[in-house]
Amino acid sequence: MKMNELFQALLEREAAVSRRALERVPEGRSDWKPHDKSMPLGYLSNLVATMPSWISMEILQDELDLAPPGGATYQPRSTETVPELLRAHDDAIAQAQQALGGTNDEHLKTPWRLLVAEKPVMEAARHVVIADTFTHLAHHRGQLSVYLRLLNVPVPSLYGPSADERAW
Repeated sequence: MKMNELFQALLEREAAVSRRALERVPEGRSDWKPHDKSMPLGYLSNLVATMPSWISMEILQDELDLAPPGGATYQPRSTETVPELLRAHDDAIAQAQQALGGTNDEHLKTPWRLLVAEKPVMEAARHVVIADTFTHLAHHRGQLSVYLRLLNVPVPSLYGPSADERAW
């Protein structure tokens, strides 16, 4: 199996899992966070929705500078409603699918870099960075499920039954 095919299958499975969590995000609570050091619910849910688009960036660009000298820092698109959040998620999945469909194993073995103010903080083969993106997504989706629990929103089944959606 080619790496892009493996990643496409993984993306399809993870997209459905993320969608189940995003559908439960309560509207009007974007600023809520469980702790002063936590990210707000709106930022976190937008991150989960749009993170799959990182895959297209990791394929189409050779690097990303999070704080380019004289440049603008990343500002995520604001999603205030669940339908907007789901559209952003669908757009991110489509971008990733298109990029994966247009790449090959040889390209996925080439290096990709993450910079901060022109200083490299990470460099790895693209396929490693893409695999790490899926792990990163699972981490933040897990955070989102905790936020849902703390807001007394039923937690959906993600990788198996939840306390709110039991199979038995």
